[in-house]
Amino acid sequence: MPALTLHLLESPYAVCRLPAGAAAPSPQPGSFSLLIQAVEETTLVCPLDQAPSHAEIDSGWRCFRILQVFDFSTAGILASVLAPLARSGIGIFASSTFSTDYVLVKASDLDGAVEALTAAGHTVTA
Repeated sequence: MPALTLHLLESPYAVCRLPAGAAAPSPQPGSFSLLIQAVEETTLVCPLDQAPSHAEIDSGWRCFRILQVFDFSTAGILASVLAPLARSGIGIFASSTFSTDYVLVKASDLDGAVEALTAAGHTVTA
């Protein structure tokens, strides 16, 4: 699996749960956010300061962005990040976009995550 460069985004993040079909606020430009409308709930991942006050909020997340862009047929990219985190007992929230992947870890696990990722041959930048 390739060595990757992961960039640690500056903001602390929140994972928010809203009722199914609930409208979620539009995120401010310039930051990563994710909106998932599922049958059972609406999930919003956003910078903590943008979390809607009426949502159930799980705060204290930090977000890594994989800087490389790979073709959809490239296997194992996300696994090369998740496996060392799993071996270190670090839980994650992962998401993919058309171009790359994002991996969130709890802020309390950040140092261990950076250590596990660098030990696996990845580079972490801030």
